[in-house]
Amino acid sequence: MRARSYLFTLYMEYLYPENRAWVGDLIRWMELLNFSEPAVRAAVSRSVKRGWIIPEKEGRRAYYRLSPRVAWQVEKVRERLYAYGASWDGQWRILVYAVPEAKRTVRDRFRNELILLGFGTPAPGVWISPNGSLEAARDLVGFYGLQNYVELFQAERFSSTPPLELIEKSFNLKAAQTRYRAFLSQRQGRPQSAEEAFVRLTHMIHQARKNLFLDPGLPPELTPPGFLGQQAKAQFLELYNQLSRQARPVFEQGLAAAD
Repeated sequence: MRARSYLFTLYMEYLYPENRAWVGDLIRWMELLNFSEPAVRAAVSRSVKRGWIIPEKEGRRAYYRLSPRVAWQVEKVRERLYAYGASWDGQWRILVYAVPEAKRTVRDRFRNELILLGFGTPAPGVWISPNGSLEAARDLVGFYGLQNYVELFQAERFSSTPPLELIEKSFNLKAAQTRYRAFLSQRQGRPQSAEEAFVRLTHMIHQARKNLFLDPGLPPELTPPGFLGQQAKAQFLELYNQLSRQARPVFEQGLAAAD
């Protein structure tokens, strides 16, 4: 487990939308997740150097706020993570780019964030999504300064063949199916404490966040037969509601301290 990745999960779930935490609460929460205090402080330091979080001092206390850029990422992840049951309008969101090799590093980062927004690639330079946000993609293009290399479209598909082959080329649904099957097979009793509920809830959210890189949240009419995405999302939301109520005493104290 990577401490920095879990820090992102903590901010996304427990500190949204204030996006601010006292370092003592970050250490306390991360220790519950089996990260040592030195590991947490190192992760915080690296996150500051990367511009992910911004330090703020109040008296003798050190607070850390998400940078506007990462706060935007958190918002987009939350929009996908907790969305459920929206109907599809039949339109495909399409992004086409031709980024020069001289901008390869920027291009690779841009591609990774496109995946997080729910886009997949059926062919080099072409990215599609049935339900991704073109507005978010446009914001991403602007952030990376790629306006001269990218075109965005919204269109219907007129091919005579079923879309399943296109879906399977664009998204790693086999890996997502494996994860969903493992998640649905888990059987755990009721947590015996708020701390245990917090740990289980955080691990579950963290894994669900990782699944966003594999599954764009396809509507039922575009999923392969037997795909478990909808069932896994329903169980995730049910467990989320249960565990978040039980875990509330652990993180509410930190929210009060950050005000």
